[in-house]
Amino acid sequence: MTSSSRRLGLFYGVALTIFGLCQIGSYFVESKLNQHEPHSIFPFLNLTHVRNYGGIFGISQGMGWAFALGASLVLLLVVVFIHKGQVMRPFEYACYGLIVGGGWANVCDRIIYGSVIDYFDVQGIPHWNYIFNAADVSIHLGIWPLILFGLFSRKKSDEPGDPAKPAEGAS
Repeated sequence: MTSSSRRLGLFYGVALTIFGLCQIGSYFVESKLNQHEPHSIFPFLNLTHVRNYGGIFGISQGMGWAFALGASLVLLLVVVFIHKGQVMRPFEYACYGLIVGGGWANVCDRIIYGSVIDYFDVQGIPHWNYIFNAADVSIHLGIWPLILFGLFSRKKSDEPGDPAKPAEGAS
């Protein structure tokens, strides 16, 4: 198996695993929990079934079809980028797998249930009253490392003394 095949396998393996787990979570919540009825898991965490017909933090309620369409286009572009873009580190393929798996899970929620099924209800944080799902967590676990890595990493060619970068004054 080539390095490229292993990296694509990592991407698709993570994406499909996350997608499957998120869909199992949505199915469980939809079939077993009454809407808006909190079930305490830990003192700081409830499972509360809510339906989100809009976007992040409940914005634009009733526009779920637009979010599904927009997310589908972005996710397809990410998959094309994974196949056509430059070779990345394995952790980057895993991060993109988290994003794509979570993103497709939310799109499928909209198709199957007519809304995103949200259920993680964190307690004890002042001014926090948002409920989210495993797909949202997965998307964030993929995006934030990519952002932080992009902001704080230096390319090898930018490091002092790198043989790939000619010294100043050298011809």
